[in-house]
Amino acid sequence: MSDDLKEKIKNAVSKVNDPHMGVSIVDMGIVQNIEVDDEGNVKISLKPTNPACMSVARMAADTKTLASEIEGVSKVEIFVEGHAMADSINEMINKN
Repeated sequence: MSDDLKEKIKNAVSKVNDPHMGVSIVDMGIVQNIEVDDEGNVKISLKPTNPACMSVARMAADTKTLASEIEGVSKVEIFVEGHAMADSINEMINKN
């Protein structure tokens, strides 16, 4: 089940575009990893192409929203990696 759910999540978050490039964050390789456990808890790792990308918080928030809407998903956590403000962004995105 988790592989099917993982694929649904990947398809959903591929609707999020890098605002500077206008290309899907999945196609650009910004989505590094999607993990799904048996309870429907999801962890998605994002690595922006630029460590100072000002749009990564928006992309992370949109990714969380779209992944959360998938049936079978109970909780979504986003982990931004390789960004100057990664700790602050992760805390902000995952606080609720």
